[in-house]
Amino acid sequence: MKKISIALSLILALTASSFIIHMQQQEETLKHVVVFKYKENASKADIKKVTDAFRALQDKIPGITDFEYGINNSPEGKNMGFTHVYTLTFENAAARDTYLPHPEHKKFGELLGTLGVLEDAFVVDYHPAE
Repeated sequence: MKKISIALSLILALTASSFIIHMQQQEETLKHVVVFKYKENASKADIKKVTDAFRALQDKIPGITDFEYGINNSPEGKNMGFTHVYTLTFENAAARDTYLPHPEHKKFGELLGTLGVLEDAFVVDYHPAE
């Protein structure tokens, strides 16, 4: 009987730990990585407009704590034409979920459509692992 009680206590502790870890992940920083492949005829001026508008979202949408931008310079040649990387850091997943339908984010998408410079994009979101 004592062994069963210990086993049940261990199972309950592991279940509680898993739940706590899951809840903490909901509150952890979230990275939102967007990688663009611009059309060959995209001008540097238009790409700068896109980058500036993307950067400005940090001041317009709550929960964005950081913005990073860079151009691929990998010598491996495996970028498949995707060249420009934009990373938004959010306070947590809830902040990202607020950002996605936000009117300012929609305006940014409209700018991309108006400029007509984007060939393709992909997005990856993740909680940084320790």
